[in-house]
Amino acid sequence: MHEFHASPWLSNSQSLLAHMNKVTCSGGATQIARLLTHYCQAGSANTPVRGLVFVGDACEESSKTLIDLAGRCRLLNQPLFMFQEGHDTAVANVFREMAAVSGGAYAPFDNASASYLGELLGAVARYASGGRLALSRSGRDSDKLLLAQMPGNQQP
Repeated sequence: MHEFHASPWLSNSQSLLAHMNKVTCSGGATQIARLLTHYCQAGSANTPVRGLVFVGDACEESSKTLIDLAGRCRLLNQPLFMFQEGHDTAVANVFREMAAVSGGAYAPFDNASASYLGELLGAVARYASGGRLALSRSGRDSDKLLLAQMPGNQQP
């Protein structure tokens, strides 16, 4: 309960995989505000952060607080990519607003669409490495979905 851990920045996939394989899920209230506060601080340091991917199914915190933090991310040019597992309408509304306020994107998925989540994560990776131009050049549906939601980058 109330556990929060941030790994060091990783630059290779094997190190990332090793860290991700140690992640577990425990019951307790969400800590999205804590994550966003850490994210905004980390992104303003020496390591450039080009976006945060959040995958979740619940939101038990104040939507006003989370949306305010999302606005802070936008000021730092750090969009949020909010991917929701499940179909909770209240959660969808908060995640969608956070993504919009931050300049990022929102997409829902369900437990039968792991490949779709993989496509979305690939789109974020393309954005992180090549920006909006990389998304616009790929032609993939997942990339078009992100671009359609990101400000100033509506599909032609």
